[in-house]
Amino acid sequence: MDFFAINSLRENHAGWSLLRAQNAPLALSFFMKAFTGPNQRDIGRQQLVDHLDDVLFGLRDVYGEDKFPRPAGEYLDDWAAPEKAWLRKYYVPGQDEPHYDLTPAAEDVVRWVENLRGRDFVATQSRLTSIFAVLKALVQQSETDPEVRLAELQRQRDGIDAEIQRIRDGNIRVMTAPEALDHFQQLTTLAKDLLSDFREVEQNFRKLDRQVREQIATWDGTQGELLETIFANQQGISSSLQGRTFQGFWDYLMSPQLRTELQDLLQRATEIEALSGVEDLHAVTRLHQDWLPAVDQTQGTVRQLSEQMRRLLDDKVFLENKRIMRLVRSIESSALGSREAPPSGVFMEIAAQSVDVALPFERPLYEPSRKMMVDDDVLAADDSDVDAGALFSQFHVDKERLQANVDAVLAGAEQATLVEVTQAHPLQQGLAEIVAYYQLASESEWANIHDDVPQQLQWKLPDGSTREATIDQIIFVRPA
Repeated sequence: MDFFAINSLRENHAGWSLLRAQNAPLALSFFMKAFTGPNQRDIGRQQLVDHLDDVLFGLRDVYGEDKFPRPAGEYLDDWAAPEKAWLRKYYVPGQDEPHYDLTPAAEDVVRWVENLRGRDFVATQSRLTSIFAVLKALVQQSETDPEVRLAELQRQRDGIDAEIQRIRDGNIRVMTAPEALDHFQQLTTLAKDLLSDFREVEQNFRKLDRQVREQIATWDGTQGELLETIFANQQGISSSLQGRTFQGFWDYLMSPQLRTELQDLLQRATEIEALSGVEDLHAVTRLHQDWLPAVDQTQGTVRQLSEQMRRLLDDKVFLENKRIMRLVRSIESSALGSREAPPSGVFMEIAAQSVDVALPFERPLYEPSRKMMVDDDVLAADDSDVDAGALFSQFHVDKERLQANVDAVLAGAEQATLVEVTQAHPLQQGLAEIVAYYQLASESEWANIHDDVPQQLQWKLPDGSTREATIDQIIFVRPA
């Protein structure tokens, strides 16, 4: 970057303006306590005002009432103004209260200020190990020569065999305390960086959507060309580099096997003796629980952008229909106005009607109609072998019981899939119960159905046999 680029950032970048602000210590400390510290997003205005009032009360108690004289709500409005853009103010569908979230620029400043404190322990070995691992994966998985790849796999297998033999011989190497602390610090750093990336992902999706809406607003072509452009841009959002990367992370996180493996690894990490003195060690077990709401909110943003494009298209169709009806009314009014005093001369020319010539020999010959013979003999069916018990074996699926099962699982988690609900409360009535769960999800505003993510669901019949069904992914979310 040259002088002019840096000077442009200094004058226009929201993060730089935050560092230069007079009340930067207040804003940054509040952002840390409200957002980055507890990993919170999507906070309502009243909750945020109450939190900021507590912070201001403590500061005024130390520095006096004149230190920060403005109300908490004015500070929030000032920080969310377009000229500052430290907070993003928006409305959640179905709610009148505005919500707030940190902008990526403000979060970058918060992370940078946190790093200014320095660290008692700097992770170097784990970073070098990660560099080697990423570099090996990049080189090996980009290799097109099968002999080279087979040789590398053979070398890895020899190393694994040698390690197995050393363990069988009793030579077990355990990670030392500095090495364990080194890797643990890198783990927590990467987890925080991943959470901060989601805000930038949302911002990138909004930039793509803004470009599409600007194109729709200034469109002067035909309706068919507009439709083609909208579908191409909507597909472009999903197939963009940002969209494919995010979708890959979502698919990875939604895999039941990978989630189970991740939970097991996080739990075993908290049991390492070398990390027993680390503060908030058990907080790492909630990493995936912090990721899921953030990812789900980003997914909701993508869905909302698609709905906005659909509404823009509907508005254009409405305006087009309105213009057509206005032309029709204009023609009718002109016709009524000229009814009493028609214009002289030729008003309208219509081509003369042509005479249809029908030759006699082209007529078909007479064909008598056929009479349909109806067999009115009534045969009594032999129903002696019909099992009438099926008429009395009907059953009722209690949806209140199913809702209670969902609420019980959500009592210990922010959200849960239908597979997780049925694992905690096994199916008792088979497919009928699955259909009832579908109905609950479709009628609830706290559930999402992803028809592009299949999942396997199993249950047992009374005779002990097992049945399996492939269903759409259903995610139930705890009501806010």
